[in-house]
Amino acid sequence: MSVKHPIIAITGSSGAGTTTVMNTFTQIFRREGVNAAYVEGDAFHRYDRLEMRRLMAERHKAGDTTFSHFGPESNLFAELEQLFAAYGECGSGRVRKYLHSEHEAAPYKQSPGTFTPWEDLPGGTDLLFYEGLHGGVRTEEVDVARHVDLLVGVVPSINLEWIQKLHRDKISRGHSHEAVVDTILRRMPDYVNYICPQFTNSHVNFQRVPIVDTSNPFIARDIPTADESMLVIRFRNPRGIDFPYLLSMLHGSFMSRANTIVCSGGKMALAMQLIFTPMIWQLMDRKKRSF
Repeated sequence: MSVKHPIIAITGSSGAGTTTVMNTFTQIFRREGVNAAYVEGDAFHRYDRLEMRRLMAERHKAGDTTFSHFGPESNLFAELEQLFAAYGECGSGRVRKYLHSEHEAAPYKQSPGTFTPWEDLPGGTDLLFYEGLHGGVRTEEVDVARHVDLLVGVVPSINLEWIQKLHRDKISRGHSHEAVVDTILRRMPDYVNYICPQFTNSHVNFQRVPIVDTSNPFIARDIPTADESMLVIRFRNPRGIDFPYLLSMLHGSFMSRANTIVCSGGKMALAMQLIFTPMIWQLMDRKKRSF
């Protein structure tokens, strides 16, 4: 953690909805005049797309059906922790981009699925903002979470997460149903060991729970809408959280535990604005007073 150079990390599984959360933070940064350095978690994958496919095929042929993007073998956890440590100390660090599509790759004259060269973060930023799979990961060798000032977990119920991934990968990425299911199964051990534990360490968790039948996510024809779900918001440390104010602003909400608010899924963006704007004010105020 750093007073002078704070770090915010949004962490969640593939298909969890971390990009939606990132867009909300971007709106807050724009409104509050916060100059953020953005880092995508995919930039810290160890292998590009073709190399990962090759290694996955080799592992599968050898009988290993659990090699995935979620685990330490296929990610640069040490380099991610080094970035967070460097930024927290002096507001700098080295990053790169993972080019997902032809559109993203065209300006760099590279193929999609490759990485840009490593380069320094821009100078003079107010904070670092990370969005990806491993913003709060801890292993025996690394502890990324200890460097993060605000760690936010995005955790749909597991069936909803699978529905979202199935629809995204089939419609947006052209994958077959069988291929997406195979990916879900292959990632499960790493999901349990490296994704789920992060949500114990997060300062705030947002979990969307559908209130329609999702008992068989693999045949769902559409994704439950925000209004067809409830949002469970859990604060690791409720001290300083103005629960009466939040309950008054999030109409129809209630507290299920001393540190947990439940509201309509359609109020997710509003809830984030109400919760995180004061937290960002606090981070920026501490930063200013430290100089």
